[in-house]
Amino acid sequence: MTERRRLAVIGAGPAGLTAALAAAARGVRVTLVDSAPQAGGQFYRQTAPGLGARRPQALHHQWRTWERLRDGLAAHIAAGRVTHLTDHHVWFVERESGTSTADGTGQGSGSFAVHALLGPEQEEPVTVHADAVLLATGGYEKVLPFPGWTLPGVVTAGGAQAMLKGGLVLPGRTVVVAGTGPLLLPVAVGLASAGAKVAALVESADPRAFVRHARVLAAHPAKLAEGARYAAELARHGVRAQVRSTVVAAHGTGRLEAVTVAALDSDGRVRPGTERRVPCDTLAVGHGMLPHTDLAEALGCRLDGVAVAVDDEQRTDVPGVWAAGEATGIGGAELAVAEGRIAGLSIPARLDSRTHERSSYASAAKVRAGLREFFAAVDTVCAPPARWTEQVTDDTVVCRCEEVPASAIREAVDELGAGDVRTVKLLTRAGMGWCQGRMCGPAVAGLARCPETPSRRPFARPVPLGVLAREPGEPS
Repeated sequence: MTERRRLAVIGAGPAGLTAALAAAARGVRVTLVDSAPQAGGQFYRQTAPGLGARRPQALHHQWRTWERLRDGLAAHIAAGRVTHLTDHHVWFVERESGTSTADGTGQGSGSFAVHALLGPEQEEPVTVHADAVLLATGGYEKVLPFPGWTLPGVVTAGGAQAMLKGGLVLPGRTVVVAGTGPLLLPVAVGLASAGAKVAALVESADPRAFVRHARVLAAHPAKLAEGARYAAELARHGVRAQVRSTVVAAHGTGRLEAVTVAALDSDGRVRPGTERRVPCDTLAVGHGMLPHTDLAEALGCRLDGVAVAVDDEQRTDVPGVWAAGEATGIGGAELAVAEGRIAGLSIPARLDSRTHERSSYASAAKVRAGLREFFAAVDTVCAPPARWTEQVTDDTVVCRCEEVPASAIREAVDELGAGDVRTVKLLTRAGMGWCQGRMCGPAVAGLARCPETPSRRPFARPVPLGVLAREPGEPS
């Protein structure tokens, strides 16, 4: 009897779950590896069971999609087709030597070792072996610095949402939600519905710019209706939305007490005389999202800008490696589900050296094409203010891990001749800390006036030396 081929899916969000279910249903033995204690990812982040949430669906939308994914996962686990490894933090994926094969179409199906660290302490090593890998590693928030952004009480917009979904905890009593992008709406509505006073929703984009993308928007009435529902909820809670505006500073002694909000002109500069102080104890701020590409880069996958490049089947250019969801471009849960579906259908066929029938994923491909176009338009409109660096004072800390102020970065560029992020890093230590530049990278690039380029790292997260010191082949 032929042994079933093995697939490692890294990430149990919408893309990873959808792909795992599709592949398992077609005879592939799936190991779903995820860092969270429960499946769902950030979009479907689940409340800790011990909290006894009576109506968890109130914190989510597209709940029926989640129920389908959740129940499908449970059924496949019960049948032995899927193994779900929770609290497993993947730090490296490598191709195991001497086992690579090809299927005649240029897409190999070699064997891989997925290295993870188990548990909250992330010290116990675990290795998962697989014939193919799907990277569904999601994305993370982009936050640009401003005076006072390191004060306690300033959190990311997604962080505030995670506190509410995962812990039923409000980040504060009086909240300002600010930045740019579609994430701000559900965050503001979620906080207001849970009892927080949302003092202001501050969006730097100009909604009138969407008129230039009317054709694309009109093709997605469900998305427009979703936005309208959020707007109605904000109005019901008395939340005031300020567009073409930005938070220029956060104030407080010991913790956040207020923020200063100002209007922006057409060039993205603060309009003098429009500054207004808003009392609050929490600022939830975000300027969009970036794909998680560390594992893909370490494997040698080609990037398209800041996202993992994939073909029509969600295959990367590295044989045996697929990618889906936010890692291939930010576009929300519905797009992630479509990409996961395509990858989950492609992988079983390719592992059996068969050409994938495009008709099997035609519907998902149509959804993918439409949503990619839609979110490309959203990204164009919801870009951070063009002149945001002008509001960053010299004493503003940019790299929080290494406590590097904006003045040091400007000095590295203007006086020491640095022309790229790597040189700035070597001269100032910006990006050398615990997060390895994931938080400060976009800010350093903006202040240095150079392109925002991914930096290839050998490992996706810190690893104990004891793990690295193991002899090759030593069991983990």
